[in-house]
Amino acid sequence: MSEQIERPVGAFVLSLLAGIWMVGVSLMMYHWAGPTSWTWGHGMMGGYFGWARFPWLGLVFGIVVLLGAVVLYARPERAHVWGIAILVASAVNLLFGMGGILASLLGVAGGALAIAWRPLEKRGDGG
Repeated sequence: MSEQIERPVGAFVLSLLAGIWMVGVSLMMYHWAGPTSWTWGHGMMGGYFGWARFPWLGLVFGIVVLLGAVVLYARPERAHVWGIAILVASAVNLLFGMGGILASLLGVAGGALAIAWRPLEKRGDGG
């Protein structure tokens, strides 16, 4: 009988949802702005989101968060490393990218949970 591995499921779910959301919002923003205005110089949302000049960053950070979530689940012994990657990508996306504010906050929460996650110690009393 194989031993079951503990995994940071909460951190994985939050990070996975955040990554999917970031990628989706970034692709929608790209679609609205059009393929010729990746820098948001013009386009539908250019004036409103003038501070966010690089919507492709949301896509890049979303992919980093997605990959981080998958590897976090596959390699739980490295949860703190991937938690830092998820947390940083989400925080930077919150400041500069166009991947969605709520998605970034989910990613920050998922990264923080991954950093704080520790497997339960095996009890020696047979239980």
